[in-house]
Amino acid sequence: MGITEVITAARSPWQNPFVERLIGSIRRDWLDHVIVLNESHLSRILSSYFDYYHYDRTHYGLGKDTPFERPVQPIPAKGSKMIELPRVGGLHHRYEWK
Repeated sequence: MGITEVITAARSPWQNPFVERLIGSIRRDWLDHVIVLNESHLSRILSSYFDYYHYDRTHYGLGKDTPFERPVQPIPAKGSKMIELPRVGGLHHRYEWK
């Protein structure tokens, strides 16, 4: 199949493009906009971000779907309202029909 194993050094995320991409996404989407107060605050931030990343954020590589698929909403009836659901402390939002 032409697959070769590439050994990366321990604790070297810059040698692993998948980890580097994830760390970059976390930094750009969240940590560049927040001042982290302590370790427990960082833990809460990352937990909130991972929930958003897996359940709400669309990914081009997945056909604009989320890693944990969410149901497609049917076309709403006239007069339906779009509601805004804040995610990740209000930095991001998810929109749904009510």
